[in-house]
Amino acid sequence: MRHRKKTKIGPKRDQARRLMRTMASSFLLYEHVETTAKKGKLLKSVVEKLISKGRTADLHKKRQLFSLLQVNAARKVFEVLGPKYKDRKGGYTRLYNLGKYKDGTAKVRLELV
Repeated sequence: MRHRKKTKIGPKRDQARRLMRTMASSFLLYEHVETTAKKGKLLKSVVEKLISKGRTADLHKKRQLFSLLQVNAARKVFEVLGPKYKDRKGGYTRLYNLGKYKDGTAKVRLELV
């Protein structure tokens, strides 16, 4: 059953959720991040959805983003990234393979297009 095969990071769900929120905020502020491949793939889907919400600046989407992200990151989504990707349908991020860490896990760089 495909619906049972969820990608997990960390031992608990709330820790993984907090990790994704902080990584998404730092990614949106600095526009790139280097991390493991598993976390990078999950972060890519999270960030793409957040940027899609930031393309239209209505009140409901603003409140959603401000509840999920840090204040500076949410502002940047609406003021900088939303207008920048206004005409783009999707695919705002790109993953590069950077080799491996010392323990053998794959290292990737996630950045905005």
